[in-house]
Amino acid sequence: MKSFISISLQTERLTLRPVKESDAEDLYAIFSDPTVMRYGSSTPWTSIDQALKKISLDREALKKSESLILGVIRNDDNKLIGTCSLFDINWQCRRAEIGYILSSKVWGQGYMNEALHTLLDFGFDELNFHRVEADIDPNNKASERILQKLGFTEEGLLRERWIVDGEITDTGFYGLLQREWRSKI
Repeated sequence: MKSFISISLQTERLTLRPVKESDAEDLYAIFSDPTVMRYGSSTPWTSIDQALKKISLDREALKKSESLILGVIRNDDNKLIGTCSLFDINWQCRRAEIGYILSSKVWGQGYMNEALHTLLDFGFDELNFHRVEADIDPNNKASERILQKLGFTEEGLLRERWIVDGEITDTGFYGLLQREWRSKI
């Protein structure tokens, strides 16, 4: 598999591309927002250095085709408003997990649905994934709605799977098969 570092995907309103150091402030603003991180698997960031470290680690993973982590860039102002990714890739089983985060300033505008639709097209068509999985906090109803809209099936509940800042939460586990995706589009 060749490197993911030069991948860029386009939608009507968005560009999905690797995050760059120049995006660090926008990335930090998203990951340091307690409202955004409420249902995340880590606490809000407290330093821009965390953004720079994530960018560096993500770029290395892209170079090795270990994870496809892309910034969600709004075309009209070239601003990073979130990220979406296919990670924990298992090439033998043609499987990956999907992840996503979006600035609370643009919630409810359909950006993440648009970005994930394009990312899933790429994952199923270009990377030939057989299955994509999602792991969400069951209390995150907005994330649940996005997955349902995209055709994911709820497959189970993993009880008390995460402990973030002392709070124990469950995992809602979802899956989407290539044949389901293709029959949907």
